[in-house]
Amino acid sequence: MRVRATQEGPGMAAASPEAQAPSARVEPKVYQSPQRKLVSFFARSRDQWKEKCRGAKANLKQLKKKVQRGEARQRRQHERLQALTREVEQLQAENRWLAAAVAAGEKKARGAE
Repeated sequence: MRVRATQEGPGMAAASPEAQAPSARVEPKVYQSPQRKLVSFFARSRDQWKEKCRGAKANLKQLKKKVQRGEARQRRQHERLQALTREVEQLQAENRWLAAAVAAGEKKARGAE
């Protein structure tokens, strides 16, 4: 007599070999839905998918335009900032020149007295 080793816990009975192995004759389930129902279901599913896709595309297009407008706005502001910086530098240079001219005029006026 042969003794077979099993991995049973205490108080568990050994299962038969037929119960452990899947049946070799498992037949696939055959679905018999009427085609008229399947056609309407798949058509509705396709339409919902297309609508979802169209909505996502429209949303993506809106977001791209928003980004483009933001980039254009940023570019314009940067150009304006550069123009204002140049103007400030010119005005500061003019201010220095005028201050120097005023100082030179005061020196001439004092020297003439």
